[in-house]
Amino acid sequence: QVDLIESGGGLVQAGDSLRLSCTASKPFSGMGWFRQAPGKEREFVAHHSGTQYYADSVRDRFTISRDYKKNTVYLRMNDLKPDDTAVYYCAVGSRSQALRGSADYWGPGTQVTVSS
Repeated sequence: QVDLIESGGGLVQAGDSLRLSCTASKPFSGMGWFRQAPGKEREFVAHHSGTQYYADSVRDRFTISRDYKKNTVYLRMNDLKPDDTAVYYCAVGSRSQALRGSADYWGPGTQVTVSS
């Protein structure tokens, strides 16, 4: 059993910043973030396994980082836009899995809403 506990979502205005956190119950090599907007499929956002990978839509605004001692992955989101509104999911898995849209484990999700 693996627990992923997410936090940091909320309601913000366009241009604001948020930081999401996800803590795993044990260490993993690869951790990342996905998101699912209303009426859309879940999509890859970022992945970290020593090297960081980003979706093109967030590359210049979001930063993924890790605290290996705390089994935690963060997603710093700057200059948020209404199109970033989605449920954000923490995920555990390899980079290749993430880029295919899959993972070994998923968090429950945290809502991020960006108003215009």
